[in-house]
Amino acid sequence: MELSATNITVRFAGVRAIDNVSIALARDEILGLIGPNGAGKTTMVNVLSGFQLPREGSVSIEARECTGRSAAWFARNGVVRSFQAVRLFKDLTVGENIEVSLGSLGMNRFAARRRSLELLDYLGIADKAERRGGTLSYGDERRVGIARALALAPKFLLLDEPAAGLNIGEAEALADLIRRIQGDFSCGVLLIEHNMTLVMNICRRLHVMASGRTIAAGTPAEVLADPQFKSAYLGTEAA
Repeated sequence: MELSATNITVRFAGVRAIDNVSIALARDEILGLIGPNGAGKTTMVNVLSGFQLPREGSVSIEARECTGRSAAWFARNGVVRSFQAVRLFKDLTVGENIEVSLGSLGMNRFAARRRSLELLDYLGIADKAERRGGTLSYGDERRVGIARALALAPKFLLLDEPAAGLNIGEAEALADLIRRIQGDFSCGVLLIEHNMTLVMNICRRLHVMASGRTIAAGTPAEVLADPQFKSAYLGTEAA
């Protein structure tokens, strides 16, 4: 079972943000989507989650064509994404921020409250349940963002730079958490991340983009040895 995008092209004002890119995510893996700033990574996640309609190409979930469906439809069918900017409701408690996501599934207030506490406990921040969203540290804020995504019971979880702004210890804890999520929720995880240590340690496969195109794909070892990857990250002379 997989989430796949085939021959995707996206244009903005005549500029190709994505140029004929294909990518697939299985439910038993953590896939790293990496590349320099402006490579098209977030645009690809937007396509995979229904936030961006491609000019060309198709998206499918478990072999079911779903190009053109809304972001809400994708979420209801198991494709859930986080955002670089978490944007919690700052005046709601942490628990209430998660309950909002659960309410979208039709869950009653009592059941939503219980499930939000379970998720916060799973993420190690149950003690923050009654804190206001606007009072959290950056690391805890990002964990709440992940909790909101997990509340939707993902089959495929797309994480957009979850380690941004985290220190070394927080990033290591995040790596452990992502591994646990993949196993405990039996969901495929697509990880956009600039922390290469984290990516290389937890991803079985990597997909590298630059200037809207795929420049390398394979295991971490295969990608590290690829001249185009070296050129994109280290410069032509180093490659």
